[in-house]
Order: sequence, then structure tokens, then C-alpha cells
Amino acid sequence: MFRHHRLRICLCVLAIASTDLGASEAESAPEAPAVPAERPALPSRSESMAAELARQLPSTEVLRLQASDEALMALWRPANVAEPKGLVILLPGAGESADWPRGIGPLRRGLPDYGWHTLSVSLPDSPGLLPPATPGPEREPPAEEDGPSETPAADSDPQATPNEAGYLPEETATAPDESTSEAVQAEPDPSTEPDQGPQLVERIDGRIDAALAHARTLQPGLIVLLGQGTGGYWAARYLQQLAPEDVRHLLLIQPRQPEGQDEPLAQLVPALKLATGDFFYQNGTAARAEARARLNASRRIQHPAYHQVGLPALIDDRESEQQQLLRRVRGWLDRPAD
Repeated sequence: MFRHHRLRICLCVLAIASTDLGASEAESAPEAPAVPAERPALPSRSESMAAELARQLPSTEVLRLQASDEALMALWRPANVAEPKGLVILLPGAGESADWPRGIGPLRRGLPDYGWHTLSVSLPDSPGLLPPATPGPEREPPAEEDGPSETPAADSDPQATPNEAGYLPEETATAPDESTSEAVQAEPDPSTEPDQGPQLVERIDGRIDAALAHARTLQPGLIVLLGQGTGGYWAARYLQQLAPEDVRHLLLIQPRQPEGQDEPLAQLVPALKLATGDFFYQNGTAARAEARARLNASRRIQHPAYHQVGLPALIDDRESEQQQLLRRVRGWLDRPAD
């Protein structure tokens, strides 16, 4: 009996000791480093707007083109006449979609009624362009401080951010001279920056190449390149660098020089010696000064076919403003050849 009792006691002691030893080894073992989960890359702003437009618009209007090693979306509308006059390729500005509600959209939809095919091409994001707003975790409101807040009111206005298709609410869209066609710029983050320098230029040229290649398959007779905002700069630069013989007309809507590009529009545009229609809104001091510089440069070299058109901005009547632009552009396109 006594031996059995001692044996039980020894077994219990050994069990307790082994349990304590296992626990101490577990505590002393180093924890495996946590592997951060890879966050999937968010689509760029231009890709998000293109995808939204593809969902909203009829499939007959959406074209998929190939530019070098990347696919792009373009919007197509045929002329609504038996004998089309030609084809207009539209290039939106930075932050704009291929169906932007001011300028690009009304022109691409309206010109077919007057005999013109339209092909609107989305362009890649420029450096520093903010991606689409995504919902984040809710934050507690900051404690009240004396004096006004330093945060601009526009940053807290949810209506100031374009929706997925790139549309600004009509009541919050700014005047044409206030850069409605240009997206908000920010200090670029090197880890998430879009294309820089030559890479961006090559992608834009590749997209214009793809649009022209598609246009040529239709044998339109006359091809017009139309650029709005920074799209006007890229159109003029493309014609300067590559000089395609079948593009003899250039249309500019409130053209603007992109960040990082050194050659001013006043030197770039008049030197092309193409039939050029330069449309700008007169209510902006900076826009008027830049337009005057382009006009003076064209006069100094006696440009044979440069026409500048100043437009009044109808801030309180956006529909009439867009109809006015359509009429003036149509009139320029239908003018007798110089």
C-alpha cells in the first residue's frame, strides 16, 4: 500500500513538472513575425472613370483600343448623315473622362448631328493626380479649438469630389477660368506616383496613335484633333513631334500647359502652321492673357490659318453655355477652307 501511494505521488510530481516545463518553453519561444497582407493595387482615377462610363453607356458607343502594351477605352459616335464630313478625335484634359459634362461630352454627342463622326479617347493620369475617393474608417471629430479651422471648406464638401464617372455636380462646378477641367493636384507620393516624364508622354502618344489608327480604318476623309485643357497641349505636341499628314486641323478648348512641360503653348501652337481654332473663355484674367500671347505669336509668324474665338462664360446657364460652344465649334469646322 505504502509503495503504491509513493508511486502515485511521484507520478503526479512528474506530470506537474513536465507541464511547467512546456509552458516555460512556449513563453520563451520567439513569436513568428506577422506577415503583412498584400493590399491589392487600386485602379487609377482614369481607369475608374472609364469603367463607370462603360457601365453607363450603350455598348455600341464603347470601343476597346490597343495602344502598345495597354488597352484603353474610347467612346464612338457615327455621324447622323448620309455623307459624313470627317472625324473629330477628342482628347479630354487632366482629371476629365471621355464624356466630361463640360466641353468634351456635349461636343462628342452634338457634332454627329452636323455630319461629324466623334471618337473621344481617355488619357492616363498625370503625375500628382489624386485617385478616386474611397470610404475610410470613421474618425472622431477633433476637439474644438479657439479660432477658425485651417482645413479648407472645399476639402470637407462631399459634393466637390467628382463621382466615379468623373462628373461634378452642376451646382458645384466652377467657372471655366477656374480650371474646371483640371483635377485637384497634390504632393505626389513616390510609392504611388503615376507615370512620370517620358513614360507619361509615351503613353499619351500611344493612345493618340491608337485613335488615329482606328480613324483611318473608316476612311473619313478629314481628321480633326480636338483637345480640351491639357488635352489641347498634348494634341499640339503630338502634331509637332509626329506631324501626321492626314491631320490638318487642330481645335483647342481652353488649352492649358501641363505641369512638368517646359514648352509654352504660345510657342507650340502657332508653330504648327495647321488650320487651328483656339477657343477660350473670356471671364478669366489668366486665360485672356495666355490667349493674347498665343494670338500675338501667330501674328508675328503670319500664321496662315489661326483663328481665335473668345467665349463668354454663362455661369448661371450651363446648358446654354455648352450649346454656345457647340455652335461655335461647328461654325469653325464648316467654314470655307483658307
